[in-house]
Amino acid sequence: MNRFLKGAMILTLAGIIVKVIGAVSKILISRLLGGEGIGLYQMAYPIYQLAVSVATAGLPVAISIMVADKLATKDMKGVGKIFRVSLALLTLMGALFSGLLYVAANWLVGTHLVVDSRAYYAIVALVPAIFVVTILSCLRGYFQGFQDMVPTGVSQIFEQTFRVVAMVGLAIYLMPQGLEFAAAGATFATLPGVAAGLTVLLYFYFRQRSLRIQLLQEQEQEQEQEQAIGAFAVESTWAVIKRLVILAIPVSVANIMIPVVSSIDLFIVPKQLVVAGYDVEQATAFFGYLTGMATSLVNLPTILTASLAASLVPAVSEAFTLKQMECVQERTRTAIKICNIITIPAFVGMCILATPISLMLYATPHAGDPIAIMSLSIILLGVQQVTTGALQGLGYTLIPMLNLVLGITLKCVLSYYWTAMPAFGINGAAWATNIGFGVAACLNLVFVYHYIGYRLQFVEMSKIIFSAMAMGGGTYVLYYFSEHIVGNTLAVILSIIVAVIIYVGALFMVKALSVDDLAGLPIIGKRFKT
Repeated sequence: MNRFLKGAMILTLAGIIVKVIGAVSKILISRLLGGEGIGLYQMAYPIYQLAVSVATAGLPVAISIMVADKLATKDMKGVGKIFRVSLALLTLMGALFSGLLYVAANWLVGTHLVVDSRAYYAIVALVPAIFVVTILSCLRGYFQGFQDMVPTGVSQIFEQTFRVVAMVGLAIYLMPQGLEFAAAGATFATLPGVAAGLTVLLYFYFRQRSLRIQLLQEQEQEQEQEQAIGAFAVESTWAVIKRLVILAIPVSVANIMIPVVSSIDLFIVPKQLVVAGYDVEQATAFFGYLTGMATSLVNLPTILTASLAASLVPAVSEAFTLKQMECVQERTRTAIKICNIITIPAFVGMCILATPISLMLYATPHAGDPIAIMSLSIILLGVQQVTTGALQGLGYTLIPMLNLVLGITLKCVLSYYWTAMPAFGINGAAWATNIGFGVAACLNLVFVYHYIGYRLQFVEMSKIIFSAMAMGGGTYVLYYFSEHIVGNTLAVILSIIVAVIIYVGALFMVKALSVDDLAGLPIIGKRFKT
């Protein structure tokens, strides 16, 4: 349990740093490019995310599952085989999809699937990054199979830092050439970012060489002692590929669904806003408010849930391979409890302070409504991510994929009709996203209960909800009394600080959190032990 939580904490810390850096960059880019420029950026970047998701084909998660299985039985030869085969596959996929995106850029603009033709340059600028990121994803899956999250966390920080510095620098440098070139510079910055991340992972891989040799020697000694050299017979290349594909395809489709949400918004929302009565420039700006501002901000609290899901996959896989079902249940229960403790108050706070936060960060109130509506997705996406991690660790990779496909299909239909209605407009797309994630999360919970017997702890959840509501009431009162005195920015910062204090205090008061819970945490837990 301690290793699982330690991995989640490492990824969470790295994720927070990455998201803070990314949020700062989005604020700077939003101010530099405005709603129209960030709209051009968002018309290109989701296409890149979709291409990367297809190119990697779910292999990083499949690699982590297979490596964790082999390590549970101390089969290092099998680990090496899985890594070599996976690296070859992902290198090939990266080269293929880099070429495909370059060819597809003209077609996307020519057929008006991308409404604004100026986004062409931003799309083409992302082509070389696809090849590099596929190799990077293979190494991350490998290390996660070892439940060693340090390489992944450090590489994420380096990747984001280099990307952001290049993004801001290129946007400023190219702005005199035109808004479309500034947006292209911002997307091209992805390449130096992923190159830096890959360099870090290669460093950790070569540094791990002595450990791999040691584990391999232990395996050989055990084989000799048991006089069963064939006990750890290495699978054939085709056998490895077959299992990778069986695990990876459903994961790939599930991973594609998140970029697909962005792509759906790209292909549907601007067009339907025009149907609702807005011109192209207004539609592009509103699209920027939704995807470049609201979505980016709402995704911040899900850093932890994404980290929990990534750490949960190999942890559950290891326990399941060793037939330790009680351990599987406990790890899943812990992950969902932590998910609720983080996402429920994040939803309440962001919903209440949506417009003030939009004013503070983006210097516009127009992203306030989408932020308030989509804040509900914090809870829904968090549950969906964690339960997906549990199901994938059990080997049921197809189930969360089908659940997400169903949710996204419903989102497509609702986005198409609601966005075109003047009464809804851009808010219709936000509500449709909530419903899509909600359907997927609920279905995942049903299957988690079916396979491991876990059900939501409603008494525990009610305590968390009560604490979050108490926090929300205090936040609302404090902000609207202090805003006239100290101004919007200071009022928001003060309200957030006080909200955290109220929430943590309420958690202890209703016994949703205890000192023993904190003492059980890795790294910081020893500070709370008596």
